[in-house]
Amino acid sequence: MKKVLALVLAAAMAFSMVACGGNKVATSGAADGTATGSSNVTVQLGPNPETLDPALNSAIDGGNMILTAFEGLLIIDENNEIQPGQAESYEVSEDGLTWTFHLREGLKWSDGTDLDATDFVYTYKRVADPTTAAPYSATVVGMIAGYDEAMAGNPDALQVSAPDANTFVVTLAHPCTYFDKLAAFATLSPVQQETIEANGDSWATSPETYVSNGPYYMTEWTVGQQIVFTKNPYYNGGWDSSRIVTDTITFLLMEDSTAAYTAFQTGQASLVRDVPTEEIPSLTGTDEFHVDPIMGTSYMSMNLQNELFQDVNVRKALSLALERDYIANTVQQGTYLPAYELTGPGITDADGTTPYMDNSNKEWIPTDYEESKKQAQEALAAAGYPNGEGFPTITYTTNDSGYNKAVAEYMQQCYKEVLGINLEIEIVEWSSFTPLRRSGDYEMARNGWVFDYNDPSNILELFMTDNGNNDGKYSNPKFDELMENTNIADVEQRFANLHAAEELLMGDYAMIPIAHNSDFWLQSTDLQGIWHSPYGYWYLQYAYIGEPTEGTTAESESVAASTAAESTASEAASSEAVESVASEAASSEAAESAVSEAASSEAAESASTAA
Repeated sequence: MKKVLALVLAAAMAFSMVACGGNKVATSGAADGTATGSSNVTVQLGPNPETLDPALNSAIDGGNMILTAFEGLLIIDENNEIQPGQAESYEVSEDGLTWTFHLREGLKWSDGTDLDATDFVYTYKRVADPTTAAPYSATVVGMIAGYDEAMAGNPDALQVSAPDANTFVVTLAHPCTYFDKLAAFATLSPVQQETIEANGDSWATSPETYVSNGPYYMTEWTVGQQIVFTKNPYYNGGWDSSRIVTDTITFLLMEDSTAAYTAFQTGQASLVRDVPTEEIPSLTGTDEFHVDPIMGTSYMSMNLQNELFQDVNVRKALSLALERDYIANTVQQGTYLPAYELTGPGITDADGTTPYMDNSNKEWIPTDYEESKKQAQEALAAAGYPNGEGFPTITYTTNDSGYNKAVAEYMQQCYKEVLGINLEIEIVEWSSFTPLRRSGDYEMARNGWVFDYNDPSNILELFMTDNGNNDGKYSNPKFDELMENTNIADVEQRFANLHAAEELLMGDYAMIPIAHNSDFWLQSTDLQGIWHSPYGYWYLQYAYIGEPTEGTTAESESVAASTAAESTASEAASSEAVESVASEAASSEAAESAVSEAASSEAAESASTAA
């Protein structure tokens, strides 16, 4: 007997047809005629993306574009709820192991050719293929039966199939209650096999070969300047076609926040993600400036293949020497929350309502900074470096954007004053930063993670030995075992194992948590129809310039405010903490010059989901 979870569309989807060649895009107005076609929306969400291949992308900026151009089996709507995408319904077997997706009739690629269930078979196997080297491979398909064999070199062993053109079946090795969220995740967006086999990795670098299936498709990529997506005349999916009214969406590719701010001020862009930090005090409280907490944590990675960092006391000293409250409320001007644990606000525990962090052990990083400082100094002495004597100079690598440089300079001064050690700062351009970090070509580096779904495993699994996003190269067999033991149906025991795994991770000081994240951005008051999700994405499918249309949901309202910010602490980050910046100043002498440097931090933070 099967439990049917069929998802029925609330309204019929409008479908545009165009003449031969597919270059002319039909336009339509909103239901009340306020929003019209023949228009463009321009946004700035980051610099040139590292990749726009769904299987290879791990960055927020690239993810935003992929969500605009592609659509998976399911989608996540403005209420942060799962809805039908390319699949109009799905069902799950009683044992939770077999997921059967029923695709819509008449699905098309942006080049007008047919899309069917075999395309999803190819896509899922490609993500599991070790030659693809997909960083999210274990996260999104690791629970599918046959994954280990696939990763050993036989991707056809992955248990996905297409019994017919409109049916896609996934067989799991163990229950995964959040697999519906994975089916909506950008990494598993379908890609066209013929195009990839004909063009290799370059398929995702040119509008001529970037075939997609979402509401928009790529029509221009001027490297370092802009990427333009045009309304897809062949689109057939979960988004309401009557609300897709803008002809083109242009992504400005900027790494300089001052340039982005100028683009906003001059009307070139209606939304910019990268706001100069020196402008935040004057912008706070205006209708155009937005701050939303997201489900994410900023942390520092230490390259544990470096002998220096293999001593847990060294790692402990480097972590506890930092004053997190000062970083969040002064250096970062109250736009973030101090992090004394890895998994932060918005993530729920076993009952689905209690904040997971409420049940986390806080003993590893004392909230009393004087005590934290004392323990840091004792740990460094225990490692054989009393007062920093004999400790080698270490290099901290970061990209110069947002508060990154200011935080780095605070660390530099704090380590010198508290521990007596020297830190050199290496600034790297965004295009080089994530490949460098992933390859392990660093000593210490800025890092972080924005959750892809509401489950602690999404960030904890990064530290498993073989995870593609394990930038610090942490490896602990006990931790791996605890994480493997979260693949069980018993929810209470599963979350007990998650907590135990995080305890072990924190006790090993495997990373240095710094702050729980927020996004802040500027948005023109006449930009309507978009929303910002608690996972750090902007959804632009319904974007248009004009007055709000009647009967629509509150346009551009953040879902994060109701989902990620359910905890009191998270709400504080988006309101009181920002408003009290002035009163938060000068609680630590070690960072005084770093704060002044925050005003000059100008580059764009193309934050990675692995960033």
